[in-house]
Amino acid sequence: MVLPGIFKPRKNSEADSKKPSKHREASPLSPSRTSLSKSPTKSPIKSVKESDLHSRQRKSASRSSSKNTSTADIHPLNLPPDEREKRRSAMSVPSDPPTPMDIDQDGDTSSAASSPRSIVYPDVNGNADDIDAEGPTSPVPPPHRFKPPTSPPLAPALDPEACKVLGNKFFKNQDYVKAIAEYTKALSVEPRSVTYLSNRSAAFMSANRFEEALADAKLGQEIEPQNAKVLSRLARIYVNLGRPADAVDVLNHISTFDTVAPADRSFATLMQSHIQQAEDALRRGTTGSMVIHALDQAEKSLGAGVEKPRKWQLMKGEAYLKMGNVNSLGDAQGVAMSLLRKNSKDPEALVLRGRALYAQGDNDKALQHFREALNCDPDYKDGVKYLRLVQKLERMKEEGNTAFKTGKWRQAVELYGQALEVDPTNKGINSKLYQNRAMASIKLKDYKSAISDCDRAIALDSTYLKARKTRARAMGESGNWDDAVREYKAIAESNPSEPGIQKEIHSAELEVKKSKRKDYYKLLGVEKDASENEIKKAYRKLAIVHHPDKNPDDESAAEKFKEIGEAYECLSDAQKRARYDSGEDLIDPSEMFAQGGGGFPTGGGMGGMGGINPEMLFNMMGQGGGGMGGGGFTFSTGGGSPFGGAGGSRGGRTRGGGGGFPGGFSFG
Repeated sequence: MVLPGIFKPRKNSEADSKKPSKHREASPLSPSRTSLSKSPTKSPIKSVKESDLHSRQRKSASRSSSKNTSTADIHPLNLPPDEREKRRSAMSVPSDPPTPMDIDQDGDTSSAASSPRSIVYPDVNGNADDIDAEGPTSPVPPPHRFKPPTSPPLAPALDPEACKVLGNKFFKNQDYVKAIAEYTKALSVEPRSVTYLSNRSAAFMSANRFEEALADAKLGQEIEPQNAKVLSRLARIYVNLGRPADAVDVLNHISTFDTVAPADRSFATLMQSHIQQAEDALRRGTTGSMVIHALDQAEKSLGAGVEKPRKWQLMKGEAYLKMGNVNSLGDAQGVAMSLLRKNSKDPEALVLRGRALYAQGDNDKALQHFREALNCDPDYKDGVKYLRLVQKLERMKEEGNTAFKTGKWRQAVELYGQALEVDPTNKGINSKLYQNRAMASIKLKDYKSAISDCDRAIALDSTYLKARKTRARAMGESGNWDDAVREYKAIAESNPSEPGIQKEIHSAELEVKKSKRKDYYKLLGVEKDASENEIKKAYRKLAIVHHPDKNPDDESAAEKFKEIGEAYECLSDAQKRARYDSGEDLIDPSEMFAQGGGGFPTGGGMGGMGGINPEMLFNMMGQGGGGMGGGGFTFSTGGGSPFGGAGGSRGGRTRGGGGGFPGGFSFG
C-alpha cells in the first residue's frame, strides 16, 4: 500500500497559488483539484471526502507509473524513529515547507487547508470512513493477541529463620527426619547459608546418613573455608566413613588458624594408626592374624551402618590368604564374593577370589578368574602375575605326574622339586607337591627323604590325611613298623570314617610280627623284590663264605650257614615265598575265629575271622589234593562219610605221610 504524504497547512497567498508546481503538472487530476479549491460553497466534510478521493487517485497513479521505494510507502509505525519524528514535527508545524507527498492546493483553500480537520489519513488498518473527522489521529496499530499468564500464583515466601528454629526444636527432640525437612526448607530460600548447611549436616550425622552429611559439610567448607565449626564436623564425618587420612588433613588445616578439639584429633589419629599397622604387617609379610586384629580395631570407630571401606576389605582378604588354613581361605572367598556382588567386574576382587581358589588347589577355576580380571583391566599387574604363576606351576606339576606314572621316579623327584620353587607361599599346592615327591622317593627306597617330605606337607596342611598315610607307609617300609602302626591308629582315631584305614592298620600290625621273625631277605642281603636269579647268586656267595669246612674254628659259622640255607629254601620256592611275604605263616588259626563267636557268619562270608582274607585261609589249608602242604587233613569221598560209616573205613595213624599233618593224621 502506498502511503501518501501528510498534509500540512499553508498560508493561502496569491503568489503561492500562481506559482507553478511540478507535482501539479505531473498529476492528471490537477484540474479537478483546482476546481474544487475554487468552490467556496462546499462544506468541510465534502472537502475532506474530495481530498480523500484525490489522494486515492494519486495513490493508484503512483502505483502504475513507478515502483517507488521511498519512505512514503512505509507505515508510520514501521519507520525509523528519526523519520517518525520528522513526520510528527511536520504535522505540528504549519509553516514547514510541503513534503513531496503533500497535496497542492489552488485558489481559496484557506478554510480547508488551515484547519487540521481537513487532513485525511490513509486507510491502513481499516476503511477511511472509520477515521475520526473531528481531528487528526495517529494510524491505528495492528492488533496483537494477549494471553493471560498461565503460571500459578507465587506461594507466600518462607521465613528461613523460623524454619531453622523449628528444625532446632526437632533436633533436640531427636526427631532428625523432621529437623532435616525444616533445614531443607530454610536452604530452599537461602541455599548458601553456612548455618543452615551446618545444621542439616549435623542432623544427617545423627540420622546415620553420613554421605549426605559429607555433601553439606563440603559445601559449607567451599563457602567459608575458615569456619572451624564446619571443618570440625567435616573431620568427624571423615572418621565415621573410615577416611582417617582426610580427617587428619582437615584438622591440620584448622590448627593453622584455630584450636583443634583433642577428642576430634584422637579419634582420627587412632583409626589412622590401626590402618597403618595393618598395612605394615602386610608389607612385612607377618602373620595375617595381626592384620585382622588391626582392622577390627579400626572398624570400631566407623559410624553406625557404615559399610567397611573397600580398601579395608581387600586388606582383610589378603590377610586371610596369608593365614592359609581351610577356614581362612573360605573367609577370603567370602570377602571377594561380597565385593563382586556390588561390582562383578571388579578386577581386584576377581584376583582375590582366584588366589583363594588357587590356594585351595582348584587351579582351573583360579585361571578363569585371573583371565576374567584381565578382560576387565588388561593392564592390571596382579592379574598378569598370578595368571603366569599358576600356568607355570600347573605345567611343572603335570610334567612331574607324567614322569611318576611312566616309572621315571628320579625325574619325577626333580620336577616336583622345581615346582616347589615356583611359589613357596602357596601352602595348599606345595603340600601336595611334597606328598607327591615323597611317593616318588618311596619308589626309589629313599625312605628318609620321603618321611621328611611328608613332615613338610603336614606342616603346611595339618588336615592332609594322604600325607600322613604316606608317612606311615614310609616308616614301615624303612623297617619301623611300630611307628607306622601308631600313625595309622592316630589317623583312624581322628578320622574314623577314612576309607580302608582299618585294613591298613591290620596290615601294619602283621608287618610288625613279620619284622620280629627271621628276615630271609636280610640274611641273603637282597631286596624284597629280588628276582629268583639274584636270590640264587646271593645264596651261593654266602654259602661259600660261611661254609663250616672253611670256618672250622668258628662255631657261629655253622649257625650262619644253617640260616642261609633256611632262607634260600623259603625264598627259592615261589609258594613258600608268597606265604612268607604275605605273613600267612605267622597267622594263628585261632585268630580267624576269635571274632564273631568263633565261626563263619551266616551270611556266607568270612566276616567273623578278624579280617583274614579267605584266599589266604585256603592257601594255608592245602596246596593241591585238598590236603595241607607238608602235612594236613586228607579226605576221601570214596563211598561214605570221611569219618567212617557205611562203605568207608578209617585209616590208621601214619607218620610222615605226604598228605597229613607232620604227625601224620590221615583219613582214607
